[in-house]
Order: sequence, then C-alpha cells, then structure tokens
Amino acid sequence: MTTTPIHRAPDDPVTRQALALAGVFQAASVVDDLARHGQVDERAWTTLIRATVDTNPESFEAIYGGHPNYLRQGLDLLEAVVGRKQANPAVLRYGFSLLMLMQKLRKSDDMMATLGSRLTHVQGQAEHFGDTHENVVASLGQLYQDTLSTFKYRIVVQGEPSLLQQRMMPERVRAALLAGVRFALLWHQQGGRRWKLVFQRGALKKAIERLNQG
Repeated sequence: MTTTPIHRAPDDPVTRQALALAGVFQAASVVDDLARHGQVDERAWTTLIRATVDTNPESFEAIYGGHPNYLRQGLDLLEAVVGRKQANPAVLRYGFSLLMLMQKLRKSDDMMATLGSRLTHVQGQAEHFGDTHENVVASLGQLYQDTLSTFKYRIVVQGEPSLLQQRMMPERVRAALLAGVRFALLWHQQGGRRWKLVFQRGALKKAIERLNQG
C-alpha cells in the first residue's frame, strides 16, 4: 500500500490562500456534480468532508490531507479562474456565493459559536462511524440547514430534480456547501480578500503553478 507524501505548504500567504480558495471551488464543483450527475470524485468528496469534520487540525496541511492533489479538482478550476479561461458558470457562481456566505457568517458570533459546538459533536460521530459515513454527512447537512441556510442570502442549487430528490442527496449537497464555507473561512484567515482576486491575480497564478509542479 502506498501513501501520499506530506507536502509542507509554503509559508507565503498567497500560496496558502490559493490552497484554501481551491477548497472553496472544489466544494462548488462537487455541489454541481452532485446536482447534475449524482456522482462525485471520491477523493475530492472525502477531502471536503474530512476538512469540515476536523475542527482542530494539527497543521495547515492536515486540513486538506497534506498534498495539493487532494485539492486537484479545485486547483484546476481556480487555475481557469485566474487565467480567465472558460469555466462552468454554475460552479463559478457557487464558488463566489460561498465566499459571500462566509462574509455573512463572520458577522454572526452566535452562529459561529453554534457551528463550533455542533461540529465538535459531529467529530465524535466521525470517530465512531468514519468521516464519510451517512450519519456524519446527514449531521453536516442538517447543521448547514439550521445555520447558514437561514440567512436571507442563500445559495440556490440547480440540477436534475430527480437526482436532487434522491435519498441523502440534499444532505450531501448541504454538507459540500458547508465544506465550502469552511475553506472560505480558512482563505480569509490566511489573508484572502475579494479585491485580491483581482489585484493579485498574477501572484495567485504563479502560486498555482508552483503547487502543480510539486
């Protein structure tokens, strides 16, 4: 059995912002995949859920699994965004909407506290059942519904109605959205700001290139 080597994320803030932002867009892409196809890349999905469940990671790298490839789906999409290449408009909308939702969350201390306490409970579930067990996913989905979906600003997910009505699909979509907000918060903690997406586009592009070479 082979193990993926741990890559130390460079200390420069732009690279860390790129990794966190890749997590946001990976969540957005997974949401779209679920809504339109009912299937997702398993590595991308597992990375998102583990990042959300682990409320006390031992390092920055531990949040996303220790190697940029765990955020490959998001990095590829982010590369298209900063390179002004064509990308799925629905995924872009979800991604930027997750950043907006994060800003709303940051202004609500009560909701932040609720998320923190309930995620600690979910972490206990994950230790018992496994990170991606449906009980854990259901709890994450319910947490999103009880908190972030109560804002007036909501993310409307569009897709195939027959898929969105399948068992556990609403919970999976909401869990992915919650993961996106988790990475959006991480992006903000690392100094990420909306205006920097415009004025630091070149720096982000170089950071992604370095990550792709690693």
